[in-house]
Amino acid sequence: QVQLVESGGGLVQAGGSLRLSCAASARTFSQYAMGWFRQAPGKEREFVAQITSSGGSTYYTNSVKGRFTISRDNAKNTVYLQMNSLKPEDTAVYYCAAGRFVGLSEREAAFDSWGQGTQVTVSS
Repeated sequence: QVQLVESGGGLVQAGGSLRLSCAASARTFSQYAMGWFRQAPGKEREFVAQITSSGGSTYYTNSVKGRFTISRDNAKNTVYLQMNSLKPEDTAVYYCAAGRFVGLSEREAAFDSWGQGTQVTVSS
């Protein structure tokens, strides 16, 4: 498993931007697909975005397409989530996840390592 530590959350006004970072401990980071999930109060955790191990392909849930961008720097063992045009409905705890699989998946079961989460709050 991989140890993951998220950072970059905070309070922002609607229309603003934040960039989340997730630092991974594994020397084999480049072999892991990485994903971002979120959980709003009173709701189940949901998929947000995923990037393949090489960074060559990405996948987003429809509600964030065109506003969020996932990227990774394998030299720094870090994955990012750039969030623009934030909306109050984006308010949630955001989790970083890692999985050793090929391709794209939004299933939580595909990921076997999770961070502790970082709070993102968007005010209207």
